[in-house]
Amino acid sequence: MGAILSIVGGIAELVLTLYVLVLIARLVLEYIPLFNRSWRPKGAGLVAAEIVFTVTDPPIRFFRRLVPPLRIGSIALDFGFMLTMLSVFIVMALIRALT
Repeated sequence: MGAILSIVGGIAELVLTLYVLVLIARLVLEYIPLFNRSWRPKGAGLVAAEIVFTVTDPPIRFFRRLVPPLRIGSIALDFGFMLTMLSVFIVMALIRALT
């Protein structure tokens, strides 16, 4: 029983680690246009960007609805990405504690 739980926990942690890497890729993809406004992904980069945004959009949108962006003058602080990343790290810690 313990070996099965360990294997399942290891697989779940691997999946969540890969998801963290995809979230970091999304962060990079969101920041590139801030520094180079003419940049648009093309070819395989466009396919990769579409996959990254498709995989990460649902939880980020959920947290954006739960906690709307905080307006400070003309700036809006969006907590959706941070809450998604925090949630993944909490789930990873719970998995480590249980296995």
